Amino acid sequence: MAKKVLMVVTNHATITDDHKTGLWLEEFAAPHSVFKEQGYDITVRSISGGEVPLDPNSVESEDDWKEAQDLLKDTKKLSKDEAEGYDAVFLPGGHGTMFDFPDSNDLKYVLQTFAEDRRVIGSVCHGPAGLVNVMYRNGVSIVDGKTVTAFTDDEEKEMQLDSYMPFMLETTLKQRGAIFERGDNWADFAVRDGYLVTGQNPQSSKSAAQKVIEALEE
Repeated sequence: MAKKVLMVVTNHATITDDHKTGLWLEEFAAPHSVFKEQGYDITVRSISGGEVPLDPNSVESEDDWKEAQDLLKDTKKLSKDEAEGYDAVFLPGGHGTMFDFPDSNDLKYVLQTFAEDRRVIGSVCHGPAGLVNVMYRNGVSIVDGKTVTAFTDDEEKEMQLDSYMPFMLETTLKQRGAIFERGDNWADFAVRDGYLVTGQNPQSSKSAAQKVIEALEE
C-alpha cells in the first residue's frame, strides 16, 4: 500500500504593496518530485483554497517545474478532516507562510493530531512557521526539546526582509523550546528528530524530503 503524504501550502501573496511573495516553488516541487518517485500518494491542500501564489523570485520561466505548477492552479482548502488518513504531512515554505500558517486553526489541528500520533511532520525554510503555535493537548509546544532547523535570522537579514516579517522564525522556534541547529547561510542543511523533519532553506528542499522518506520507511 502506497504511503500517503499531505502537502500544505500558503495562499498569502504580499509582504508589502510592492513586494510580492507566496510559495517558494522549489520547496514544493522538489519534494513533490522526490515523493512521487518513491511511489507515494500525494495530496495538495492550501490554507484558503484556490490558486496558490508563487514568489516571483522562485520562478525563472513558465517551464520551471511545470507539472508542479499545474497542481497549484486550483487547490482545495485544508480542513480538519485532513488530520486523518495520511502517513506524513509536509510544509513547503516561501515568505507567505509567515503570514497564514501560524494562526490557521485547521493547520494547527492537523499538526497537533500528527504530533500526538507521532506521524511524520516535514517542513522546509519558512514552512516551520506552521509549527510555532502548535501545542500538544497538554499545552506543551510540539517543538519543545526537539532539534530543528529553518530559515535562519541571518538569512532573513541578508535578504533585508527581517523588518517586514511578523516574527523572526529562528528566534521564535527557540522561544518555544526548540534546539535550533543550522548550516552556513544558503547551505543544504536538514535535520530529523524522530518523526519531525526540518530543512533550512530552498537548497535543503530535496534533503528534507529524503529525510521524510527515511522516517516513513523505518
